Amino acid sequence: MPRFRTSLAVLTIAAMPLHAQTMRERVIGLFKFGSGCDNPVCLSVGSAHKAHFNPAAQAGQANLIDFMSDAIAASASNIPISAASSGAIWATSSSGLFVRTQTSAGPVFAERAQTIGKGRVLFGANFSSYSFQSLRGVPLNSLEFNFTHQLVGPKPLGQNADYENDVIAVRTNLAVQLLAATAFATYGVTRDIDVSVAVPFVHTSIDGTSLATVMPFTNPTPHYFGSATNPSLTASTGSQGSASGIGDVAIRLKALLADQGKVSFALLADARLATGNADNFLGGGKTSFRGQAIASGRYGNFSPHINLGYWLRSSATESDAFLATGGFDQLLGGRVTFAADFISQWQVGASKLVQPDPVVLVTPIGASYVSDRTIYPSNIPVQRDNQVLGTMGFKFSTPSGLTMVTNAIIPMLRGGLQPNIAVTFGLEYTF
Repeated sequence: MPRFRTSLAVLTIAAMPLHAQTMRERVIGLFKFGSGCDNPVCLSVGSAHKAHFNPAAQAGQANLIDFMSDAIAASASNIPISAASSGAIWATSSSGLFVRTQTSAGPVFAERAQTIGKGRVLFGANFSSYSFQSLRGVPLNSLEFNFTHQLVGPKPLGQNADYENDVIAVRTNLAVQLLAATAFATYGVTRDIDVSVAVPFVHTSIDGTSLATVMPFTNPTPHYFGSATNPSLTASTGSQGSASGIGDVAIRLKALLADQGKVSFALLADARLATGNADNFLGGGKTSFRGQAIASGRYGNFSPHINLGYWLRSSATESDAFLATGGFDQLLGGRVTFAADFISQWQVGASKLVQPDPVVLVTPIGASYVSDRTIYPSNIPVQRDNQVLGTMGFKFSTPSGLTMVTNAIIPMLRGGLQPNIAVTFGLEYTF
């Protein structure tokens, strides 16, 4: 009986749900140093003074760390999705028959005005790999954060005590990887209207280390890591983890307004549903909507296009944006299409990804003089997260209707979180 009870207890404990850290919590872990501190950002320094940096640390958690986390989540929700209408275009011939036109296989991520045709179906899947390298142009392996002391007296910060001038500098080396496999389908409801859906499966991973250093104003300082018997001005920590799941599902509707042969016009409505877990960096956490006007031309084997639109976001961390895309696709001969585009978004208003304000330390010099020092919270610049991406790719079509896609994305204007290059491979089938 005792053995049975022991086994039952073990099974009961094993069956209890355990708290699994989210990816956002793992990023916060890069700012926890020492032990025995339950604050969201733990800068444990000395026994008597360990809490004096917590206000700045918590402000950092609420701004800087959330800033990084939201930037990663936003990048997961902004993965480009293949064009809603791709491959062959079906149109009415001079004899009244519905036939496949001889033209290029279309752009990779941009949109052309033509629809795929009533009753026609496009199935596809693409696989994208992102190794993020910079945040607003700052390399992820060189992120810098500074935490200041709390005010402990009536005078300006820095004048009440020498140790108010101490600063804790944190240097972070972070690697962020994102893999996305997106399945999509488009159906021609009529000759002028297409509906499509895209379902991404996202895998994100982070791996980072942080080194914290107390920058003392005087020596000795009451601020240190470790203990009174084993003090240290430095401490290090690390955090890593990964998560997988469904990302933000996209539902799109395209309506062809006019087709003049060489020039065509259409409208595209796009809803990105909040199906991806933002805390695990699988999506943006809020539903967003895009509307775009599309103009495209056909001049032999050369097909230029331009897309202009607006991105309406309901997120507390992402601003609305104007969208502008321009490029072309060219049938090179046989069944090979080359496609190139500039894809851009231009933020409306000030960025919602904000940082703490700089802190001014009023440092005493002698008996009657002071010197002002400005401590910036990080080396991440305050700017709008405008983005310009250059894309180039090829489509290889087969007589059976299967098309193979390769593409590379290179950031030209580094707003937000960006890789140096992102690659995409895909398959499409139209029938």
